[in-house]
Amino acid sequence: MALLRSYSNASSGMGVADHCKDTFLELQRKKTHRYVIFKIDEKQKEVVVEKTGGAAESYDDFMASLPENDCRYAVYDFDFVTDENCQKSKIFFIAWSPSVSRIRAKMLYATSKDRFRRELDGIHYEIQATDPSEVDLEVLRDRAH
Repeated sequence: MALLRSYSNASSGMGVADHCKDTFLELQRKKTHRYVIFKIDEKQKEVVVEKTGGAAESYDDFMASLPENDCRYAVYDFDFVTDENCQKSKIFFIAWSPSVSRIRAKMLYATSKDRFRRELDGIHYEIQATDPSEVDLEVLRDRAH
């Protein structure tokens, strides 16, 4: 398994810090976080947790945490009420790649995304976004229903 794992890391060159999976599980199972923002640490050659948002934080807080000019991965726990009046929760994986970010960053995040996403078991929906309108709250609502 260790040999297979190091080989799969080599495909994108990026590993995934254990803390990423642990933090995702806290969001998924314990509902400790509303969102988690991940970034690629180019020196360490791995994806790391950059920021977590408390369970009481809003979608606006989440959007304000995404940099305007750099790529990130994010996971957002979206709570909503169905037409049948049932409380539900869906977890979104967001690949944030603003059009104004560096070409190198876009390529690095694009080539590492699938490998990283596979580490996070339990994602319901994935969104690739290049500007805030593509991850508007209405977009999440439409996808979740």
